[in-house]
Amino acid sequence: MRYRQLGPSGLFVSELCLGTMTFGGSDDMWGKIGQLDQDAADGLVRTAFDAGINFIDTANVYAGGASERITGQALKNLGIPRDEVVVATKVLGPMGEGVNARGASRYHIMDQCRQSLERLQLDHIDLYQIHGFDPATPIVETLEALSTLVSHNHVRYIGLSNWAAWQVVKAIGIAEARKLAPILSLQAYYTLVGRDLEREIVPMLKSEGLGLMVWSPLAGGFLSGKYGRDDEQAGNGRRTGFDFPPVDRERGDAAIDVMRDIAADHDASVAQIALAWLLHQDVVTSVIVGARRVDQLTDNIAAAGVALSGDELDRLNAVTELPAEYPGWMLERQGGYRA
Repeated sequence: MRYRQLGPSGLFVSELCLGTMTFGGSDDMWGKIGQLDQDAADGLVRTAFDAGINFIDTANVYAGGASERITGQALKNLGIPRDEVVVATKVLGPMGEGVNARGASRYHIMDQCRQSLERLQLDHIDLYQIHGFDPATPIVETLEALSTLVSHNHVRYIGLSNWAAWQVVKAIGIAEARKLAPILSLQAYYTLVGRDLEREIVPMLKSEGLGLMVWSPLAGGFLSGKYGRDDEQAGNGRRTGFDFPPVDRERGDAAIDVMRDIAADHDASVAQIALAWLLHQDVVTSVIVGARRVDQLTDNIAAAGVALSGDELDRLNAVTELPAEYPGWMLERQGGYRA
């Protein structure tokens, strides 16, 4: 397992991060993703930690707080030293019926940080992330609340998730101008069949030096290798009950054809090739992997050992590259002679 710095900080995290969205679901959306109980979760956390993963990501909305509770209890059950694990969680989504029990307001952030700490049984959160953009709350209010949590040592670092490039840069400018806690990372969707962030977000991340945490690296199971053109095996997959993120099936099927060939050459799974491709992208800091079973997690972890050749990367890029879009094609045309 390799370790990478998280954005402009001295914090090192494993290149694979254990996602906990499968922990604790019931008969709702989260149940379609996973319904793992404490014992099953303990097994996944132990497997991840033994493999060198020191990074765990959760969120207050996952299973209505159950994911955080199970995650915190797993760390306690397994006796994992607090200084050997980096715990990340998120805030934004509804956590009650009240009009203020949601969003990125100071009111909601301060309340939910306290509750997340209680559920996780921790005295601080290592990386506290805003789960999405809140159009109803001024960015400065959000950033000042986060900075307060850092100054009180309830939170060590702050990050964002699912923000547009312009929103992130605006937040960075506000934080710098007001001398608030800096933003270290963005958590975003990125896969071989979902490369949209390469248009604006990737150049922004490289320009500002932020870390990138990738969620749903297998496109909600689409890149697991069990979805053929006829979806004959799809009935056992997560996408049957929760078809998300959206995938262009024609482009996706073409990509999987190439991935199957490369996987055969490496004696690897299709999922390992999908993860390995991400780990070869220099903008990526850590890839979040979740699982329902230990064998699934073990297969994902093995992707860290798959070294793709330049030719293989070219083949994967060719079958999945984004179509040209303005202003990208004009920037490339006009900027080429200045590169």
